[in-house]
Amino acid sequence: MTVPAYLTIYVLAGIAAVILTLLFGLHAALAQAEWPARDRIVVVWTAALILIGWFALAALLGADGAFHVNAGQLPSIQYGLFLPILVGALLIWRSATVRRVIEAVPQAWIVGIQLYRALGVIFLILYANDKLPGLFAWPAGVGDVLVGVLAPVVAIAYARAPRENTDLVTAWNAFGIFDLVVAVGTGFATSPSQLQLLALDRPNELVSLFPLVLVPAYLVPLSILLHLASLAKLRVRSVIGRRRELDSASAT
Repeated sequence: MTVPAYLTIYVLAGIAAVILTLLFGLHAALAQAEWPARDRIVVVWTAALILIGWFALAALLGADGAFHVNAGQLPSIQYGLFLPILVGALLIWRSATVRRVIEAVPQAWIVGIQLYRALGVIFLILYANDKLPGLFAWPAGVGDVLVGVLAPVVAIAYARAPRENTDLVTAWNAFGIFDLVVAVGTGFATSPSQLQLLALDRPNELVSLFPLVLVPAYLVPLSILLHLASLAKLRVRSVIGRRRELDSASAT
């Protein structure tokens, strides 16, 4: 399948903007939390090495065709998709340093950064140009656009009234994860492999080719990890709130 020339610019520029925004926001959040300059530099540079190194590896594998298989073969994209989620989730729940970083970054920023999910409109554009099957493009595209457009709305609402809008953030995270699960599921079901069940007349080949393969191999796991970080921060805030209520009750 011929890859549209504009798609490479769209995907690579979009990911570069996401990485730069994440690093800039992380540095600003740590500065606002009054972390020592040396600690800020170490954390930001470590995050930069992880994000850029991960992107470079995913891009090299994607360009080499490591995630592209033919009908009847076992899929390979699951390794690029699930391994980063597993490693990142373990760090979120087990690493004291990562927990400190999440604690320092405002919840509104963790939510609002996912405005980039609106870039998923590209799925609808590719469908309109007969490059993707509708069974994948419609749920993935519409879902991503909704999550992305709602991200700053939910972020602003939480920043103005955290206690009143905790459930809103939880619901947005649940919807965002559900959207990604649907996109991944329809991606597997419509792409050439032993798991293909749908779109047999127009297989979803483009999503396993460079550069669009960077969406499941990089942006999807990154988005899942941001959702998990947001939920982890909500959980910590809830625990702290309950402790304060118990302390207040015992004091009276």
